[in-house]
Amino acid sequence: MVEKRWALKEAADEEVIENLHNTINVSRPLANILAQRGVDSFEAAKSYFRPSLKMLHDPFLMKDMDKAVERIERALANQEKILVYGDYDVDGTTSVALFFHFLNSFYPHCDFYIPDRYKEGYGVSRQGVDWACENDFSLIITLDCGIKSVELVKVAAEKNVDFIICDHHRPGDELPPAVATLDPKRDDCSYPYKEMPGCGIGFKLMQALTQRNPKWCKNPLDYLDLVVVSIASDIVPITGENRVLAHFGIKRLNEAPRPGLAALMHLSGVKKEINITGIVFGMAPRINAAGRIDHAKMAVNLLLASTEDEAYHYAEKLNIRNNKRKDFDSSITDEAIKMIEDNDLLKTSKTTVLYKNDWHKGVIGIVASRCIEHYHRPTIILTESNNKAAGSARSVPGFDVYNAISDCSDLLEQFGGHKYAAGLTMDIENIPAFQKKFEEVVAQSIPEELLIPLINIDSKISFNQISKNFLNIIAQMEPFGPENMQPVFLAENVSVASSLRVLKNQHLKFIAQQKGSNLKFDAIGFNMAEFEPLIKGGQSFNIAFNVEENNYMGYQSIQLKLKDIKFE
Repeated sequence: MVEKRWALKEAADEEVIENLHNTINVSRPLANILAQRGVDSFEAAKSYFRPSLKMLHDPFLMKDMDKAVERIERALANQEKILVYGDYDVDGTTSVALFFHFLNSFYPHCDFYIPDRYKEGYGVSRQGVDWACENDFSLIITLDCGIKSVELVKVAAEKNVDFIICDHHRPGDELPPAVATLDPKRDDCSYPYKEMPGCGIGFKLMQALTQRNPKWCKNPLDYLDLVVVSIASDIVPITGENRVLAHFGIKRLNEAPRPGLAALMHLSGVKKEINITGIVFGMAPRINAAGRIDHAKMAVNLLLASTEDEAYHYAEKLNIRNNKRKDFDSSITDEAIKMIEDNDLLKTSKTTVLYKNDWHKGVIGIVASRCIEHYHRPTIILTESNNKAAGSARSVPGFDVYNAISDCSDLLEQFGGHKYAAGLTMDIENIPAFQKKFEEVVAQSIPEELLIPLINIDSKISFNQISKNFLNIIAQMEPFGPENMQPVFLAENVSVASSLRVLKNQHLKFIAQQKGSNLKFDAIGFNMAEFEPLIKGGQSFNIAFNVEENNYMGYQSIQLKLKDIKFE
């Protein structure tokens, strides 16, 4: 049983809580949670609970947006060939589908390009630039990549090929010499919101183009189903502009999705409305499976499908690839865990860096995440690719793995990514030195508590405060995701009232009661069967949980979804 840390957030200002409690008629625990999230007035609450498309920022506030629009307009006027270039993950493929579909709807001289994960690697590749030159493209628009492709953009310029870069990753010390570089994370970009995914940047470019050229008659809002899939899958904050795009994107996804996404939802087993969690665990793995197992072009073809039959043709192929991905994922994870368990040094380290030359490159990021579930420490999984060691890094909450990798950059050929996820390439002979240095860097900088899994608890409540109305308010706080997570509550002096049982040898289920309350609620703890012998004796305990609606055979009830149990 892995011990977890519980961190109860500091209560918000009492005056703000009281004001929200009275003005918007929510319970004090929910008023506290809203205030913790910056919703501290009636107007802020209105914006939070009722997002409006008017809250979207003017795309021309983004640095270089005017240059990007002018270059595309010139390309169209001169009948130039335009190549839409994107990465092979969900953000990259949705970005390419969005912008290529938009452009191709009124301009025939365009195509799209997705690099091969195994032959070309991440981002802009030399093969991609050469292919563009050989096929007479004079403008390349990158989406979700390109911010570090300084040398390749220079190579393209020498061959009279211009670049417009749309990216959301951190820039390096030098920006590529592109005609326009759209990236809110540029130091000199004053765009009000910095956290959009690559597809969001493509959406802003599309917005800018249609503002200047309304005759193209394409409504950018028609593409919000793609945008929300990228927001959910790329694990970006559900705040600000992302929250607005996600809110309306979920609405479109449930009411009028494009055929490819409708087919994916069906194959994912969606029986009612989908939410962010459904995208992350149902749709995203299937889209990602295209590039992990074969070539991501299939995912773009699915997203571009114009008929139901065409969509199901591609979706079923992706489903097969996803099943293969699961097999690779499972077997490599087992190997990785055995490597750690068989090595005393690895077991006691503050990092995990593993290499095996025949591991499938397409699943090493997933395996890194699986290892963190077991050992909860910054993890890098490496495999051989093009005679190099290529790896995926994942981190634990609160620790910036990108910065740690940057401190080891003298041993790397290239790297890039985010605070919690990154990719890297190095010479195979550098692996032992990298393992040693990465361990030293992390050990010197990571606080000990970050190596223990954390459950952030929003508020302490009693069972008497849980009601149907309470649940309805929580539902209106969606979409949930980073920086707007589903609220987690703490209830003390809880015990088993009845019906304690273990489902499928792994899930805990019982009816919970709390001292001082007459209310009882169904409680379920997924993968928490190990607690069953500890709580069956009638003693009291504390629970960390979400409050959810349970629908079973047409009967709706309030259910407590357990995250952890602690004893006094």
